[in-house]
Amino acid sequence: MFRFRAFIFLLVTFFISLAGCGRNQRMDALYAQRCVSCHGWSGRGDGAVAASLLVSPPDFRQTVERKSTGQIRRIISNGRGMMPAFSPALRPAQISDMVSMVRFLSREGRAVSWWEKYDTLVVAHCSVPWDAVFGSDDTDDEKR
Repeated sequence: MFRFRAFIFLLVTFFISLAGCGRNQRMDALYAQRCVSCHGWSGRGDGAVAASLLVSPPDFRQTVERKSTGQIRRIISNGRGMMPAFSPALRPAQISDMVSMVRFLSREGRAVSWWEKYDTLVVAHCSVPWDAVFGSDDTDDEKR
C-alpha cells in the first residue's frame, strides 16, 4: 500500500511539474510587452514595427529548425543585429520563458516534427540547463 501511495504521489508531482512547462499568461504578457511589435503575434516577423525595419525579424518557424535552444537563448540575452539585448532588463527565468515562447509560436502553422510533440516530456522540466548538463556542441561560428 505504501508503494502505491508513493507511486501516486510521484505521478501527481510529475504532472504538476509538467504543467509549469506549458504556455501561460505570464509568457504571453512578457511577449506582448517585449516582442510582439517586431515579431508579431504569430512569431512570423510581421509585427507592426517590422515593415519599418531595415532587416526583417526572423520567422520563429525557421529559427527553431536552424538554431539550438542555447543559441536562441544567447540571441535573446545578448541581442543580434537590430534586436536589443534583453539580459539587462529580464531575469534569467524570463529569458527562459521567451525561449519557450519562441518554441511554442514556431509550432503554429507548420507540420510539427514527431519529436516536438513530446518536447515537454523530453525536457521534463523547463528550468533544466541542458547545455550545462551535456555541454554545448556549438562551434565558435555558431555562437556568433
